[in-house]
Amino acid sequence: MAPPSNKSKSKPNLKKDFQMTSKKPFKSAKNHPNGAVSSQQLPLQVEDDVPDFPRGGGSSLSREEINEARAVADNDFEADHRVLKKRHKEKRVQNRDQSTEDDLGSLFGDGIKGKLPRFANKITLKNVSPGMKLWGVIAEVNEKDIVVSLPGGLRGLVRACDAFDPVFGDEVKGDLENSFLSRIYHEGQLVSCIVLQVDDDRKEITKRKIWLSLRLSSLHRSLTLDAIQEGMVLSAYVKSIEDHGFILHFGLSAFEGFMPKHNQSEMRKIEVGQFLQGTVKSVERARKVVHLSSDPDMVSRSVTKEVKGISIDLLVPGMMVNARVQSTLENGVMFSFLTYFTGTVDLFNLDKMFSSSTWKNDYSKNMKFNARILFIDPSSRAVGLTLNPHLVNNKAPPSLVKVGDIFDQSKVVRVDKGSGLLLQIPTLPVPTPAYVNVSDIADKEVGKLDKSFKEGSLVRARVLGYRHLEGLATGILKTSAFEGLVFTHSDVKPGMVVKAKVIAVDSFGSIVQFASGVKALCPLRHMSEFEIAKPRKKFKAGVELVFRVLGCKSKRITVTHKKTLVKSKLEILSSFADATDGLVTHGWITKIEKHGCFVRFYNGVQGFAPRSELGLGQASDIHSMYHVEQVVKCRVVKCIPSSHRISLSFNITPTRASEDENVKPGSLVSGLVVRTTPETVIVDINASSGMKGTISLEHLADNQGLAASLISLIKPGHHFDELLVLDIEGNNIVLTAKYSLVNSTQQLPIDVSQLSCHSVVHGYICNIIETGCFVRFIGRLTGFAPKSKAIDDRRSDLSEVFYVGQSVRSNIVDVSSDVGRITLSLKQSLCCSTDAAFIQEYFLLEEKIAKLQGLDREGSELRWVDAFSICNIIEGKVHEIKDHGVVISFEEYNDVFGFISHHQLAGTSMKKNSAIQAAVLDVSKIDRVVDLSLKPEFINRSKKESSTIKALKKKRKREQKDLEVNQIVNAIVEIVKENYLVLSVPDYNFTIGYASLTDYNTQKLPHKQFTHGQSVSATVMALPAPATCGKLLLLLKHLGDGVDTSSSKRARKKSSYDVGSLIQAEITEIKPLELKVKFGSGFYGRIHITEVTDDNSAESPFSDYRIGQTLASRIVSKGSKTKNIKGGHGCELSIKPSLLKGSGEPDEGLPSEEFNYTYGQRVSGYVYKVDSDWAWLTISRDVNAQLYILDSSCEPCELAEFQNRLRVGKALSGHIITVNKEKKLLRLVMQAPADACGELDEKNYDRRLTCHLVEGSTVGGRISKILPGIGGLLVQIDQHQYGKVHFTELTDSWVSNPLSCYQEGQFVKCKVLEITRGVMGVVHVDLSLRSAPDASRDLGSSELNGGMHTSIQHVDKITDLHPDMVVQGYVKNVSSKGCFIMLSRKIDARILISKLSDNFVENPENEFPIGKLVVGKVLSVEPLSKRVEVTLRTSSALKEPKSGNNPVDHISVGDIISGRIKRIQPYGLFISIDHTNAVGLCHVSELSDDHIEDLETQFKAGEKVTAKVLTVDKERNRISLGLKKSYFKDEEVQASPGQSHDSAIGINDTIMLDEPTVTSQRNSASMEITNNESDNGHQPILADAESRALVPPLEVPLDDMETSDIEGDVGQTLVPVTNADTTAGEKKKRGAKRKAREEREQEIRAAEERQLEKDVPRNTDEFEKLIKSSPNNSYPWIKYMAFMLSLADIEKARSIAELALKRISSQEESEKLNIWVAYLNLENEYGNPPEEAVKKIFVRALQHCDSKKVHLALLEMYERTEQHKLADELFGTTVRKHCNSCKVWLRRIQSLVDRKSDGVQPVVNDALKRLPQHKHIKFLSKTAILEFKCGVPDRGRTLFESILRQHPKRTDLWSIYLDQEIKLGEADMIRALFERAISLSLPLKKMKFLFNKYLAYEKSTGDEKRIESVKAKAIEYAENNLA
Repeated sequence: MAPPSNKSKSKPNLKKDFQMTSKKPFKSAKNHPNGAVSSQQLPLQVEDDVPDFPRGGGSSLSREEINEARAVADNDFEADHRVLKKRHKEKRVQNRDQSTEDDLGSLFGDGIKGKLPRFANKITLKNVSPGMKLWGVIAEVNEKDIVVSLPGGLRGLVRACDAFDPVFGDEVKGDLENSFLSRIYHEGQLVSCIVLQVDDDRKEITKRKIWLSLRLSSLHRSLTLDAIQEGMVLSAYVKSIEDHGFILHFGLSAFEGFMPKHNQSEMRKIEVGQFLQGTVKSVERARKVVHLSSDPDMVSRSVTKEVKGISIDLLVPGMMVNARVQSTLENGVMFSFLTYFTGTVDLFNLDKMFSSSTWKNDYSKNMKFNARILFIDPSSRAVGLTLNPHLVNNKAPPSLVKVGDIFDQSKVVRVDKGSGLLLQIPTLPVPTPAYVNVSDIADKEVGKLDKSFKEGSLVRARVLGYRHLEGLATGILKTSAFEGLVFTHSDVKPGMVVKAKVIAVDSFGSIVQFASGVKALCPLRHMSEFEIAKPRKKFKAGVELVFRVLGCKSKRITVTHKKTLVKSKLEILSSFADATDGLVTHGWITKIEKHGCFVRFYNGVQGFAPRSELGLGQASDIHSMYHVEQVVKCRVVKCIPSSHRISLSFNITPTRASEDENVKPGSLVSGLVVRTTPETVIVDINASSGMKGTISLEHLADNQGLAASLISLIKPGHHFDELLVLDIEGNNIVLTAKYSLVNSTQQLPIDVSQLSCHSVVHGYICNIIETGCFVRFIGRLTGFAPKSKAIDDRRSDLSEVFYVGQSVRSNIVDVSSDVGRITLSLKQSLCCSTDAAFIQEYFLLEEKIAKLQGLDREGSELRWVDAFSICNIIEGKVHEIKDHGVVISFEEYNDVFGFISHHQLAGTSMKKNSAIQAAVLDVSKIDRVVDLSLKPEFINRSKKESSTIKALKKKRKREQKDLEVNQIVNAIVEIVKENYLVLSVPDYNFTIGYASLTDYNTQKLPHKQFTHGQSVSATVMALPAPATCGKLLLLLKHLGDGVDTSSSKRARKKSSYDVGSLIQAEITEIKPLELKVKFGSGFYGRIHITEVTDDNSAESPFSDYRIGQTLASRIVSKGSKTKNIKGGHGCELSIKPSLLKGSGEPDEGLPSEEFNYTYGQRVSGYVYKVDSDWAWLTISRDVNAQLYILDSSCEPCELAEFQNRLRVGKALSGHIITVNKEKKLLRLVMQAPADACGELDEKNYDRRLTCHLVEGSTVGGRISKILPGIGGLLVQIDQHQYGKVHFTELTDSWVSNPLSCYQEGQFVKCKVLEITRGVMGVVHVDLSLRSAPDASRDLGSSELNGGMHTSIQHVDKITDLHPDMVVQGYVKNVSSKGCFIMLSRKIDARILISKLSDNFVENPENEFPIGKLVVGKVLSVEPLSKRVEVTLRTSSALKEPKSGNNPVDHISVGDIISGRIKRIQPYGLFISIDHTNAVGLCHVSELSDDHIEDLETQFKAGEKVTAKVLTVDKERNRISLGLKKSYFKDEEVQASPGQSHDSAIGINDTIMLDEPTVTSQRNSASMEITNNESDNGHQPILADAESRALVPPLEVPLDDMETSDIEGDVGQTLVPVTNADTTAGEKKKRGAKRKAREEREQEIRAAEERQLEKDVPRNTDEFEKLIKSSPNNSYPWIKYMAFMLSLADIEKARSIAELALKRISSQEESEKLNIWVAYLNLENEYGNPPEEAVKKIFVRALQHCDSKKVHLALLEMYERTEQHKLADELFGTTVRKHCNSCKVWLRRIQSLVDRKSDGVQPVVNDALKRLPQHKHIKFLSKTAILEFKCGVPDRGRTLFESILRQHPKRTDLWSIYLDQEIKLGEADMIRALFERAISLSLPLKKMKFLFNKYLAYEKSTGDEKRIESVKAKAIEYAENNLA
């Protein structure tokens, strides 16, 4: 039984139950050396001789053990004794009899006998031990553990790995990070758990942790299938979700569960791995399946039945039982349940939550209750029960209170003397019970509780804790509990000022504790305003200090002791929502950077104060004023709560930088320089306002080099006319003088709303990081350009491409207004300049810098520049001659020098001090250098037209009128400067222009290299004007691709030729596919190879041309974008004779550009590219074609030389089979298609294929795969099309192993035999590799006897076959009933087991392996059913219908014969008599003199026996034999004349078994067999070995075998021998021959083994080489596995299978499936256990292969190995997943039919319910066929009749039905069915089909009357129909 635990009579240790720590240490036990009480001592151990099911009585413990237990009890509850000792009755309590004090801390069970205990069992931290089973409720579900509330208010922890069984480990391993525990379990869920470990903390027992396990494998360890009864409640995991329900796992592998979905009433979604409970509905013990129902009402009402012999191990927490009251205890009730057990219920688990002091009156003896098991201790056999109404209903009590809640109207329900109070807390919707321990009632000691508190009185209580399982709150009534702000973690708020006591100090900070016991952390940095080196000096344990709460997250509280924060009166900032603009608060600095400080506030809120808001000077360092962790007062400037951004300012009073409203970001101002520094310029804004602004070095100019020069020249007093206000930072105004920003002020955005996507905006780079650039506009508006969008080359470093402050043009990619995020692109292709502003600013700044330099030179001005006007002729003197040019000096200007480069000397020789006249090209005002030129075009131009300055000005005006803005001009590079080019425009009188080499975004990038004299294309951007410093500004084309330009008609006419113009072009380069030419003035073009001749027929069209030759050409196209043609306008030219005819007028004679090609059209072109599989041809300039390797030829030798044959430039002609108009691409083949299919494109691929490949055509192919066994070859005949070569179509002659001469990748010549299209449009092509498919095929090594060379004609049609015809074929499959052979691609023949050989065939599979070549004779042909019967027996080949040589004639009564048992029947044995065709019957009564019970145990098929002939019936050809020993007693057993030695049989088998020979003529006495060698030099005897080994023919000489020997042997095997024909000499002669033949057979076998050793891998290295050569072929992998299995290395075979699954490409699904099937077979044979191993592989295979194929493969394996039970189970799973598959249902039907099962009809009915309607006919018809072939024909007829009732006009169904009846052979049934068919009213065409079929059948029977009758009926039908 399970009695209660002993506790103090007057005071149960309720304080202990609620985990309240004692204020004094416990007394140590006397028997323990260190004073601690071990947990192992607490439970009382049951003696070995205690009965399993005691009925009660005396105690089984000794007196010493009882005393020891009492001593432990004294120690455990010392705290309660202290209270009692201080009372007046202390003496009486201590003087009580020691025997009446029970142990409150120990657990007792059904091993206790004698006097009943006084107290109920209760679980405490001291008596919890590993192995205990507890019921609990989940309180918390975390990521890595679960917190469970246990009985008695205890808490347990469950690790994630212990929350479920490892059966789900592989599936949920990755889900542990994705809240997998929260998907299985939820808070408030009741669970059964088992104690794994209890942490031993001797110092403080309340800190001991209880580690639990929720694994069902631990809880159900003793559960067996026999112990499960209906109505029992079980817990399980959801293992898998099926269509109709859930597969459940109970933690045990012995059985599984199933729960249907329609019984699943829970609304929440069920997932795999979910934990649930259910009631057992039924148990299938045979299938080991438990069916559950999860109906909550049924689960909550299910009571465990009393089962005889139930053990305590089967008890599970949460189990509901019928309990009977046995007695009441001091603090509970004792119950008996399940006959043998007792359990106790304590006060807090009674059925009444608010039990009064008279609660014992409610529990009289033998009262019945429904109770649930609360805990089980197997060691002490103690059981705890609960009557809690919530728990009895299997629901956790509701939690209606929170810790810290205060209730003023709490009602006292019960007063427990010395223990505490039971209160009723007024909660909604129902009140909650609460218990107040005696120590928590008052701050001072209470004398008598019953006097201080009366039942029904109201008190003020505060919730101290909550026991989730019992639904009981713990309360406190102390006055101090209502004081203070903090009682629990939930009371802690950020910013709260509290007092706390320091309890520990460490290097990371100090741990402090509030008055309520809540603990917090004060980090080291917050222990003081300043950094403290020794924290323990100020913070000592026990000191009480004032702190302020910084944050509270997940019960982790952080406080600060910084004096400024603690005493701050400012409003706190604890959320981003509180950050209102203008809010002033305290914070502390967490990080300092160059551009500002990060400040932290309460609850993790953080903001940023920029440098401008720190109150620092311009050159001040932030670190000099602030440090990390410093407390600062700051003001919120702006907050964006959605993006968690706060802008701060350390300037508490906002100061307005400008009193002038005109000075604001984005406005233009003027400024006067006040002072300068190396990095900044300070200006006075608007001269008189008193406002100061700063211009940084980067903002002085767009050009970085000029900005550096400018800042060094600017002096105080310098005036800036236009400055742009970028931002106002406090009192500082940030200005810029950048020309790009000042001029685009109106376009610059100030707010995000002003931006639009894809617009280009000027800005400047404010910061560069590794991942991108920040670009700023006006104010703080900033965009970000990721690295991928900033530069084209991601490998470049952004700092090498851009610099901070650089002017850029940015393209707006994306704008997010919600978060203020702007994404930009800085790529030059998107942001290139559209004007000449960049170079214009350069020249303006250059002039400004020159003027400032003049001021430094004491008033020197720029008047000298006027004398050096552009293109003006000036005089000078050669000052110096240098390597790179000539320096010129001028008399009037001593500090100005000129320079003439070598390119501008124009060949003039110069001498020092010589006078010259030169033209001015460029003037550098800063360096005071003038670039000159002596070129005649500049000198003459000026001399002719510049007699006076006035005339020169008039000339310039005329020139300017000619040039237009945005006009494209051709220019010549004259001078290459550092930042720009000096260009001349020849078409406009060599006007000088200037173009920038770089742009805003490319200033740091290397610019394009230009050379002197180079021709470039440029756009006129600005004409000479004062704003351009009098210069013509151009924009180079490579910088301004995005410019929208327009040219005048006159400029366009001068700079190009029109299409169609006839020109003279000069060849500059000859390439294989084009001629490079030039024409006109600097124009270039090309002549494509297809533009030479009209028909592309010339082999080498460029062979007659040479470089420098001039050709008459016509322009056919301009501006080719596909080719990089040098210079000017790239033109496409043509020299076709047809185009050169006519005048040179434009557009005359040009061909139409329409793309018009049709299927089958013949085109010509030239090869321009060749790879391993494709050749690309150019048909014209814009049209290309493809030629696939297999379309180029059908000869294997030419295909192998594909790349060598087709060189670049080779002319080819082909026929079009596909057209792609979009890509202008054609697909060609070399052979003309069979017919025209009109216009085709790639979408009509199948149609193109059928047009291109027709039956009878010859094509080239490449072997893609050698199919295993007799599968033949898979040959690629097109890019995506494959054909199959049948095994009989591989060679011209019949050979043993036709696949041996082929290998993968080999090119072959194929003939298309047949093209068919499947249901889904898939095209199937049948091929042949025979050179003459219709010719006769030589027998090869299997010659027929008769001395003549025999050939066998290849049979394609069944009508070509006739009886007695000699045929040859390959074995297709073998079974115990015979085999099938392939005669041709479409014809198979059957050979029964009796027709395989003249002698007994013991193992057909070994003697007739698949693929073996055999020769036989046709016995019968059925053209209608296409059934062919063949025999391999030579005797049947020689049998004549009217032969008089009956084998029975040579057998007489009394003969002793030898033979072999052919078949065993219950009534006797059939014995095949040696050397004859006769078979005799030995009746069971003639087998033995004694009675034989079971024939199969005494005899075996194939066993050799000797028998006596009893009777011979020659008329009926029947022979009766006897085997009784009494028949042989009186006569000596001698070999009959018809009997020969075993050796003869052996040779006979060798010659005749596998290669029987047949002749058309025979001798009545014998048949001659010759040993003449065939053409390949092999004997027929070797064909057997060749076919078995599948190796090339053996080279074994057989000259020593005499012909006569073979002849004699064969003659004896075929002709019956009589007694008079043999003599003793003949027997001796045959013995010698037998010995010689045995020796020869051994030589042949040795030769076979040697040959096999050459080809078959013999070790792992050879297999490794084999699989490396073809890793995607499953066949060598499987052979490798088989090889390892032959070595008994099963693990190695498994590893090979795993390696194969990794190596084989994922695209080779069928090959991988083969490996999986082989793996399944391996585990089925060698797995441990096989069933589990196969399931594991099966589950893995489903993840990688087609589910249906894997299921069908496993079904086939189970059926093959006769594991019918597993097959049935698997079919159930398969049909659930693939219920719409007809194959699955037919496989099931096939299995049932093969097993002769009667369950076919239910499966048919089920299938018809699940299969789609359109599959019903297919399923029913195939099922009927299976019944006809292997099952019950009547059932097949029923199915056909049911189909025809619904579809009577389906002639195809009638045909199938008739075929099955014809095969069955019941003539009356067949004719009756035909009569029904021809009586139908069908269309004439269908009736004609039925009559023809009827007529064919009657012709096959040979009855002329019936034939005429059918014809008459047909005529009658026709006449009636026509009438």
